Amino acid sequence: MNRYPLWKNLLVAVVVLIGLFFALPNAFDQDPSIEVSGTRRAEVNSGTESKVKTAMESAGIAFKAVEAGNNKLLIRFNDSESQLLAQDKLTAALGSDYVTALTLLPDLPWWLEAVDAQPMYLGLDLRGGIHVLIDVDIDAAVKQALERYQGDIRTLLRENKLRYVTVTKKDSAVLVKFRDMALRDKALDVIGGQFRGLKLDSLDDAGAFFVTAAMDQAEQKEARRFALQQNITTLRNRVNALGVAEPIIQQQGERRIVVQLPGAQDPSKIKELLGATATLEYRLEDTEGNLQDALAGKIPVGSRLYKTRDGQPILLKKRLIVTGNQITDARSGFDQNSGSPAVVVQLDGAGGRRMRNVTFENVGKPMAVVFIENRTETREVDGKLVKRKVVVEEVISVANILEPFGSRFQTTGLDSSSEAHDLALLLRSGALAAPIEIVEERTIGPSLGQDNIDQGFRSVMIGLVLVMIFMAVYYRVFGLVANLALMMNLVLIVSILSALQATLTLPGIAGIVLTVGMAVDANVLIFERIREEIGVGSTPQASIHAGYSKALSTIVDANITTLIAAVVLFSFGTGPIKGFAVTLFIGILTSMFTAIIGTRAVVNLVYGSRRVKKLAI
Repeated sequence: MNRYPLWKNLLVAVVVLIGLFFALPNAFDQDPSIEVSGTRRAEVNSGTESKVKTAMESAGIAFKAVEAGNNKLLIRFNDSESQLLAQDKLTAALGSDYVTALTLLPDLPWWLEAVDAQPMYLGLDLRGGIHVLIDVDIDAAVKQALERYQGDIRTLLRENKLRYVTVTKKDSAVLVKFRDMALRDKALDVIGGQFRGLKLDSLDDAGAFFVTAAMDQAEQKEARRFALQQNITTLRNRVNALGVAEPIIQQQGERRIVVQLPGAQDPSKIKELLGATATLEYRLEDTEGNLQDALAGKIPVGSRLYKTRDGQPILLKKRLIVTGNQITDARSGFDQNSGSPAVVVQLDGAGGRRMRNVTFENVGKPMAVVFIENRTETREVDGKLVKRKVVVEEVISVANILEPFGSRFQTTGLDSSSEAHDLALLLRSGALAAPIEIVEERTIGPSLGQDNIDQGFRSVMIGLVLVMIFMAVYYRVFGLVANLALMMNLVLIVSILSALQATLTLPGIAGIVLTVGMAVDANVLIFERIREEIGVGSTPQASIHAGYSKALSTIVDANITTLIAAVVLFSFGTGPIKGFAVTLFIGILTSMFTAIIGTRAVVNLVYGSRRVKKLAI
């Protein structure tokens, strides 16, 4: 009656062994380490390894080991001080061709590494690092989309040879003015056939005929959604290029992005690169216009006044050649002729053709490179800190077009190699689709992360010990069986988190603590049912059988409702709520296995093969 078949006992034994094996890596210490990886134009090889070892030995920095593999180098250290010092030395020695990232590597024996058994990832609150909450100006994305429609409509009308008076942007619509009604009606059909996402209307006013093109609600919603997703992709590219191991970049709500960088401890550098929106524009210099007249306010039509980095005025054509949106790759380096810092730029197909045509037609004429950066400045006004958005536009280079060139060329005129590196990084990772503002920033030190780990571990242990004492005193032998299942439940939670390479956070630890209390609920129901059966005169063996079989439906119903709650929390929650939901979900599943199948297997081994007159329950 109370005996498992062999296969079921083997199943329990196999699950226990696998759980212990995958939970074991968490018992080993972790080494402060540096991960060195190469860019597209540089790969990690034996020469890189030699250079790394030489740099650290010359600086007198002790290291445990250097491991190579998967186009990466992993350098292990004995303490975090050596790790931080080594990163500065390696960055200087390897240059911009390589990326160095701070990380933690478990000190595992070879037989665990052979099967790729790894410990759980630790979240930002446990490991330390930087947390940044970014607000995206998604309304600006709608304005930018409207500006694109303005240019596209102007181009469409020219291609169809429909003469218009003006194409302007008014409020939330594009306004096209015509002198002829028939021409306006024809343009209405052409625009409607090309741009189905626009809401078109006609308007007559004082002998002029207008077409108004406004974005409908669905189009505006799509523009906002695309801007947010594009910004997430761009920020992820920038963070990856910075060399931060295991970053978390995810959406929060409708217009905010959470960036968590475990191990990062330089908030000023992170904020500078996350918040910067830099791009380049290539324009021809207006050599026919009079600069003095432009300074007096008489700027020629089709031109615009700019300033160089040293403050000198310069007159450029309004018509763009190419912009940063058409840049597919950018690498920092040095000009072969002058030795000055430079950025080698690669354009997409359309940008390359446009550059080739313009340079072919304007050989011998000067072309300027305009650097544009949007940034937020904080100033004190009337005793209060006020943030304002500033757009910096400056000409960084003016040079004559010596010969036609296409999709690959270099830009000079930069102040330093570090500026060239940062500009290349921003251009390579893409432009932000909408302006952003950092609204919250938290830096968590490694020592605070260790304190969180210690406190979380202490809370789990206190909860576990209290529950185990209660079960052992109240249910005696059966309570000891439940305690064994409870400890195995913790092992299984840790092993599953490790096998899935899930990230453990403080809310996740809270979910584990809650699971510890809930894990014995099933055993309480079973044991109380066994007591009831004994009370009505059933035999011990029959009571055990009835206790497990009759309490099963109640246990399943109670745990399914909790599982549904965990799924809802994970689906609609963000950040910490997801971490709590993951450990709660896993804990419920493992507790059902250990409390129902695991304890039954132990009880069967203790009581199933012998006759007993009384149960210790």
